[in-house]
Amino acid sequence: MQLKIALIFNHEREDTTGGYFKRALEKTQHRIDHYWTRDAEGITKDYDLYLRIDHGDYKYDLPQHLKPQVFLAIDTHLKKPFRKIVKQARHYDFVMCVHRNSLKALKWRGISAEWLPVACDPQIHKKLDIPKVYDIGFVGTKGKKSLREKLLEALGQRYPKSFLDMAPYTQMSRIYSASKIGFNYSIRDDINMRMFEIMSCGALLITNRIREKGFQELFEDRRHLVTYKNPKELFRLVDYYLEHEDQRRRIAECGRRLVISEHTYEKRTQKMLDYIKERLADNYPKLINL
Repeated sequence: MQLKIALIFNHEREDTTGGYFKRALEKTQHRIDHYWTRDAEGITKDYDLYLRIDHGDYKYDLPQHLKPQVFLAIDTHLKKPFRKIVKQARHYDFVMCVHRNSLKALKWRGISAEWLPVACDPQIHKKLDIPKVYDIGFVGTKGKKSLREKLLEALGQRYPKSFLDMAPYTQMSRIYSASKIGFNYSIRDDINMRMFEIMSCGALLITNRIREKGFQELFEDRRHLVTYKNPKELFRLVDYYLEHEDQRRRIAECGRRLVISEHTYEKRTQKMLDYIKERLADNYPKLINL
């Protein structure tokens, strides 16, 4: 049975969590209508589900009379957004969170939530059969006055045949497919989108070591990716895996197979719908058809 789902987030760019989930939801059997949060007051009451995805702007909220309503919170790892998310999330029927370490903080404030990490979209983040012309690839913001910025500057000097800059998301697969190693440093020590995107494109992911937060449940170090604990170890590992091509390719391919089979937005979407059905179908019987 097809359900009517109102999807609410500010669709300012295609390469956002909301954009990726929108594409995945549109592949389901259900009817998906998209709204911006500023237009939420005008949404009708004839939808079977109202799904809001966090986009970092909390000026508007869903009217409380729209039921059932679900919130996918993203920026709970940032102090100011976390306070605003807590204030708004209290009236939702169900909350999901991409950062596992935020679940306890939400629960302490009376908000029960489930963990739903970010992922990759293999149709966008895909491995291309092109030469590996870059030693290291990194697409994203450098983070002003951060350790990431310092590491990127050092990597650029040490490995000049690298791409370490911003780029349109449509170029991401080309850049990472052409990179022997994909670099990541999570400024907030979070499991970010870049991890999945690099692996999906077939580059060896080298990322800072993240303890707990669900990292070990998703990945195995030296099997799917490689982690470093400090800059000295980062440079040592980059040198090692640039020299040991067979090992680099083996780990990169193992990581790619993992994410495209288990950690895609289509998989996350199905998990999201399963969570919603499990939590809300008793009170909203139509949701049994999710």
